[in-house]
Amino acid sequence: MKPYAWIPTLYFAEALPYMAVMTLSVIMYTNLGLTNTELALYTSWLYLPWVIKPFWSPLIDKLRTKRWWIWSMELLVGGALAGVALTLHTAMWLRASLACFWLMAFSSATHDIAADGFYILALSKEDQALYVGIRSTFYRIGMIFCQGILVMVAGWLESQYSVSLAWSITMSLMAAMLIALAAWHWGMLPKVEDNLTPDPSPKGEGSNSLSNGNENAFVESVKAFVSKPHLIPALLFMLLFRLPEAQLAKMAQPFMLRTAEEGGLELHTATVGFAYGTLGVIGLLAGGIVGGWVVSKHGLRRWLWPMVAAISIPDLVYVYLAYVQPTNPAVINSCVFIEQLGYGFGFTAYMLFLVYYSRGEKSTSVFAFCTAFQALGMMLPGMAAGWLADTMGFRHFFIFVCLCTLVTFVVSGFVRRDLSNDANQ
Repeated sequence: MKPYAWIPTLYFAEALPYMAVMTLSVIMYTNLGLTNTELALYTSWLYLPWVIKPFWSPLIDKLRTKRWWIWSMELLVGGALAGVALTLHTAMWLRASLACFWLMAFSSATHDIAADGFYILALSKEDQALYVGIRSTFYRIGMIFCQGILVMVAGWLESQYSVSLAWSITMSLMAAMLIALAAWHWGMLPKVEDNLTPDPSPKGEGSNSLSNGNENAFVESVKAFVSKPHLIPALLFMLLFRLPEAQLAKMAQPFMLRTAEEGGLELHTATVGFAYGTLGVIGLLAGGIVGGWVVSKHGLRRWLWPMVAAISIPDLVYVYLAYVQPTNPAVINSCVFIEQLGYGFGFTAYMLFLVYYSRGEKSTSVFAFCTAFQALGMMLPGMAAGWLADTMGFRHFFIFVCLCTLVTFVVSGFVRRDLSNDANQ
């Protein structure tokens, strides 16, 4: 199959459960009455499956094909979404829904390992660079679909029914989508792994037999990761590049939903969805596509600093929103557009670095370690973001987030000197 037949839907499907766990849950729990501190702490813990996923990534290399893992995890995520929809009406709705989100998170993390490994196996180095913009763009489309269209649907439903019923219907719609995407990928993903020859390595790493030791596979994966050149600068980049975003992403939508007395914009749920689903979509798409194109032409090293600036400076719009608290939708949408445009352009640098750094021996497992540190970099600041927002107030909180962008510039300087000038790396 041609890459354009499956790359867009694969990364759209990868984004849906991630956004359900990390964003839709935040909005849902905000509207169901949780405080900023509670919802940030509970939902940030859901990053844990992405942090520890290297522990089971060797199993994906050994058991079945990555194509099979993609398909089966999409079905399991659909079941977990249906579970959230059903548990919101029970007496123990919070614990029960969090349990379903945990199942969804583990399934989604496993899907990530298989999908990213499949991307590296199925494409040449040139095509990896060519399609990275499309990959990032459709992942972002999935994110915006969740925090845009689906939030608008949930908001409209909230005006018709109770909050719990509205979100139950929304989660049911998502469950149906994941099952449909699983059916599509069963037929569209190329069977590239069927033609691979076993790895004739002395420890039987190419064997499908578990008797050869998953422990050895994991140890070899760890060795492959820690033996990568310039490991410490790379780790600092993975952990800290998104320090501002880790906090901003956790509190941006609660900020828009909270009352003016609480320092928020007091927007309706559907209005928040519209802000991210209109101009925000256009900005994100434009930024992601242009980012992938300029890197494919001139190389990541040349465009790193513009991308770092693009992902950092637009965070100032939230300082403006917090102090002015505008009620004009055009002003709010414009601020979302500016921030999303910069994010779409700048995030391309981060994802490309992870792809380039993972090439070589055991690329799938190495990439899993990279994304695990990426998740840890989102988890820890996110856990504290709600408490910081409640303690500082939204105005001072967003100023603090902007100051954290200095860290992004510093860690980017650590890795820039090791990037090649070759556009295809």
